[in-house]
Amino acid sequence: MRKAERLFQIVNILRGRRSVITAEQLAQLLEVSERTIYRDMQALVLSGMQIESEAGVGYRLKPKFDIPPLMFDQRELEALLLGVRMVQGWSGEKMGKAADSALHKIHSVLPDELHRLYVQQPEWLIVPSIHRERSARHSDEIQESIKKHFKLAINYQREDGETSQRIIWPLGLVFWGSTWTLISWCEIRQDYRMFRLDRIDKLVILADKFAVTPECNLQHYWQNNAC
Repeated sequence: MRKAERLFQIVNILRGRRSVITAEQLAQLLEVSERTIYRDMQALVLSGMQIESEAGVGYRLKPKFDIPPLMFDQRELEALLLGVRMVQGWSGEKMGKAADSALHKIHSVLPDELHRLYVQQPEWLIVPSIHRERSARHSDEIQESIKKHFKLAINYQREDGETSQRIIWPLGLVFWGSTWTLISWCEIRQDYRMFRLDRIDKLVILADKFAVTPECNLQHYWQNNAC
């Protein structure tokens, strides 16, 4: 993460809190050292950010420091919160962290009344975890491969226990409510195939790339194979 992006993240975290946060907590959230956080805080203060700090206590924005509000109505906030909760509970680690960051930004612009309603998970909105370490296994690597068109080598176990090794072209991920499925082009079968992420025993990103064509892409699969 570049310094400018990290400073932006720190400001958003501070904006989203009503209490202090320590350098140690910030370092854990941003995956950097505490020394880096100290330097970043100094840079923010020198740039004019109204940050209060106390040794051994932590950091916070000064109470009267104001920001332009984002205008969300109640339904918009509920929709955003639902989406964030779903990503937190059902996606891979990187997407989960991105959802956490988005939630900080949403909280940071809420008026006090709405903040009290939405800062804690409301009783009417429960998104249970579905063991994402299993159901979303390898999803971060697969998403990067889809974006950059890298081929994948996988070891796959079918429902009947039979295993196989495949070279595939990852095209897209679909969530069916309890598990993620990878839609891909299989070099062995020379056809589209779907693979459940929780049945992929091993995955390796290859250096070889594939080319998406009008006859081989996610939309083509969906138009010709999806129910």
